Amino acid sequence: MEFHKLSACEIARGVKEKRFTAEEVARESIERIKTLDKKYNSVVTLCEDEALAAARRVDEAIARGEDPGPLAGVPFAVKDNFCTNGIETTCCSNMLKGWVPQYDATAVKNMKEAGAVLVGKTNMDEFAMGSTTESSIFGPTLNPRDTERVPGGSSGGSAAVVAAGLVPVALGSDTGGSVRQPAAFCGVQGMKPSYGQISRYGIVAYASSLDQVGPIARNVEDLAVMMDVLAKEDPNDTTCDAYDRPSFSGALDGASLKGKKVAVLTGYDKNSIDAPLAQAIDRAVEICREAGAEIVEASLPITMEHTVACYYMVALGDASSKLACYDGMRYGHHADGRNLSEMYKKSRMEGFGEEVRKRILVGTCILTRGYYENYFVPATKVRQLISDEFKNLFRTADFMICPITPALAYKRGLSETDPVRMYLGDVFTTIANLAGLPSISLNLGFTTEGLPTNVQLLAPRFGDAELLACASVIEKAAGSPEAVE
Repeated sequence: MEFHKLSACEIARGVKEKRFTAEEVARESIERIKTLDKKYNSVVTLCEDEALAAARRVDEAIARGEDPGPLAGVPFAVKDNFCTNGIETTCCSNMLKGWVPQYDATAVKNMKEAGAVLVGKTNMDEFAMGSTTESSIFGPTLNPRDTERVPGGSSGGSAAVVAAGLVPVALGSDTGGSVRQPAAFCGVQGMKPSYGQISRYGIVAYASSLDQVGPIARNVEDLAVMMDVLAKEDPNDTTCDAYDRPSFSGALDGASLKGKKVAVLTGYDKNSIDAPLAQAIDRAVEICREAGAEIVEASLPITMEHTVACYYMVALGDASSKLACYDGMRYGHHADGRNLSEMYKKSRMEGFGEEVRKRILVGTCILTRGYYENYFVPATKVRQLISDEFKNLFRTADFMICPITPALAYKRGLSETDPVRMYLGDVFTTIANLAGLPSISLNLGFTTEGLPTNVQLLAPRFGDAELLACASVIEKAAGSPEAVE
């Protein structure tokens, strides 16, 4: 049986009904990784023994008449910045090469407790700093839809492994679009939940006020079931809000847009967006209109003018502070030096790659006296203004539609030849992180060349269930993407 063509929900149902075993599913996933991932380089650590042992435990539980959970026997992969008990976690950096955590990140633990089977750790931009998954010490990941193009970043490996049909679902982290942009580039569905919806405990931080765990799948139903599993309060993460979550999968039952108001973002040059992406937005708007929604325009002048600058001030300042602990003594790679200063310099020069060093230096500058008052503090105030603009918008609208990126998947090497374009490409994704909003990257089909087209959907904070319902209505009309054959 071709398990790679099944969704996570279909696999879980089949395992529970004993139509096939979790071990059979895990073995196919492992063999596909061994065979096909030589082409894509999306998996950096294969957890074969651990996966087969976990799959057997699922089968044994079913044999005893027990319910292993909603993701029984579903293979999944996680980005290499998630701590995994007994399995190397490197953030794809020399700084952490060889580090083996002694515990699972809460998100990984919740997936395992739901019956899912961890088969591997996925490639990423070093310390999640990038948009192409080209800065990894393990080499670049290639886009399964077109190997001449990047899979996006920084969760490019997680998106690629799902698009290639190596696993049905994966986990990534999203600081400024790092789940949604790769999902868009690889032609799958990706979600950044509301800030505080999912525990970040056990995930190596980039910028704590922006980071959020995000699920990646090939359909919205799988995203919703993963949200049921992942979105729980956690005493280990004080930023994870303690409240009773709704049933995210239940929100899809009878989902409708009748009587809803959908806002379409304006205020940007539509000629700067690749034509297929502009057409995808028009198609999504028409689907919403036909589904009974009222379409209105959304004007967010402060957001559109200041988002990128605001994001990089906040993110890089935070990153500089977070990564200061990797000094060669307490944490991370160590290099000897004649004195303490030289040891610090050598350890960090050898441990961090060029992009990470650049961001740390800029972030450190932002936090120094004078620059802090003139740049970082104003950026935090602008961030509040951006949040306020969305609060005002969502007083009258239920959802918003806008692009994810201005361009289709980039050709490989663009991050080196035109890095500024990479940063400016974050203009639409970073808004959700700055405002703490839930956001979904939804595939809207493919161009004649086979490149994915997509739209971004946003909702008020903690409106994740309603956002998934909206996405399911659009997906029902547009169709969900299949894995690369």
